[in-house]
Amino acid sequence: MVDLVVRGGLVFDGTGAAPVVADVAVQDGRVVAVGPDLALKGDEEIDAAGKMVTPGWVDIHTHYDGQITWDSRMTPSSTLGATTVVAGNCGVGFAPVRPQDHDTLIRLMEGVEDIPGAALHEGLSWDWESFDDYMKAVERLPHDIDVAVQVPHGALRVYVMGERGANRDPATAEENATMRRLTAEAISAGALGFSTTRTMVHRTADGDLTPTIGAARDEMIAIAQGLADAGSGVLQIVSDFREMDEEFALLREMMVVSGQPLSFSMVQADVVPDQWRHLMTRLDQAAEDGLPMKAQVAGRPVGLMLGLQGSAHPFISRPSYQAIKDLPLAGKVAAMRDPDFRARLIAEAPLKDHPFINSLAGAHHKMFELGDPPNYEPDPSESLGRRAKALGVNPDELIYDALVADEGRAFLYFPMHNYVEGSLDNVRTMLANPNTLSGLSDGGAHVGAICDVSLPTYMLTHWCRDRTRGAKFELAEVIRSQTLDTARAVGLEDRGVLAPGYLADINIIDFDRLRLKPPYMVYDLPTGARRLMQEADGYVATIKSGQVIYREGQPTGALPGQLIRGFQPAPQALAAE
Repeated sequence: MVDLVVRGGLVFDGTGAAPVVADVAVQDGRVVAVGPDLALKGDEEIDAAGKMVTPGWVDIHTHYDGQITWDSRMTPSSTLGATTVVAGNCGVGFAPVRPQDHDTLIRLMEGVEDIPGAALHEGLSWDWESFDDYMKAVERLPHDIDVAVQVPHGALRVYVMGERGANRDPATAEENATMRRLTAEAISAGALGFSTTRTMVHRTADGDLTPTIGAARDEMIAIAQGLADAGSGVLQIVSDFREMDEEFALLREMMVVSGQPLSFSMVQADVVPDQWRHLMTRLDQAAEDGLPMKAQVAGRPVGLMLGLQGSAHPFISRPSYQAIKDLPLAGKVAAMRDPDFRARLIAEAPLKDHPFINSLAGAHHKMFELGDPPNYEPDPSESLGRRAKALGVNPDELIYDALVADEGRAFLYFPMHNYVEGSLDNVRTMLANPNTLSGLSDGGAHVGAICDVSLPTYMLTHWCRDRTRGAKFELAEVIRSQTLDTARAVGLEDRGVLAPGYLADINIIDFDRLRLKPPYMVYDLPTGARRLMQEADGYVATIKSGQVIYREGQPTGALPGQLIRGFQPAPQALAAE
């Protein structure tokens, strides 16, 4: 007898090998056997005939840093097949911290990751100071899936330097030494790695540059030495790469000094449409030179959800909208249905104190109705701008009416990055590179404007089944890309594979039924703050460490998830492989 047997599914083991019809037996949270017609009997058995059986998704780019301290369920990631998430990316987080800096870190997270400050003020207990204290606070709350955390550069810098750190003053040699020591202590205590941001795009809620922008080489190298002192840890970087050669030289030096792997975010931005090609050239050269450098790539556009319930839509900067912006949704919709209000708002010039909104408001060629199921690779001819031109009307009229649809709950899709040419062909080139990783889901972040947490599901539905506008990928390679590949990239070698000794993290999927639903807004964060949510049909069951945690997207009540402390070795019997 064993605890669980998943019978007769089409098993994709996560290695990229061709699938086979087999049983998967589980005991004490780990896979003990995979093969056809196993004689083992399970205390529980699941009939997976006609279904796919895969490892659980290992999502290495999320921002659940606050949520993991107050919520046992890592939704929506865990309802969409993730069994492991890595938080603490992009240099933002909540430890280490001194009491006087709580608000500074909240304003930083609110600005960079669009997580409501009121929810963070209400939800965070702040019963920690050191990074180890923070990890202990995370451990005190049971979770549905495994979570790992990284040391965020912003919090570390403010902790060591106080207001000078927040103001981006240069660190002294003594302060660099302290950051080195604290990084080593956190990694030794179980932090999975260190993250930083070096992009001008990231700002605090007050519009200020984040504390880590422009951090000097000496500071970055001191932190890399902290990883070397601990003998472990990964490096995660976000950068504009404005001075590409200089920046890459720094990343390479950090890897050499630390002796640890590094990943950076890579997207195609409209303002530098060919930068990703130059990044790939340098990435490939690093790999040839024996440096374990990877680029994290999103498998679809980084897309804004524009809507009356969200953080952004084209009319926020119109004077007439300012008069109704604080009304509840029903009040906004009632006001906007007034023909005189509609005509007046559409005719107005925008206020100049909303530069970001105004920059997207005129980009009618990049605004699309999302649809059901949502279409994340829309044809440019379907944009509201092109449709308006064909109809001979002002594009703002179509946009206005689309936002008011469904009682104001509708969202328009605005592909902000990865869609310069109006297709995902360049994204496919990025994904096909062996030195890239499937990432950038941003689970738990941008809760009022972006809902890319469903990327692992989209990789299966769009890239392996539904795409009509270009080449696809094979299921086995996509499954490997978000299980074994992502797990190994961050040192979690005990998961991502369905083979004896590995964690029994499993998805049972009805591939014919697998379908993403449109994102929608819920108000379930502390203080009733909003966040975008997304669901999918087709996840028959998600199993974490041998326990079924979701059936058809509904929680079972099981909470077997753990805080991961540091790198995890491969199972003993398979370590040689």
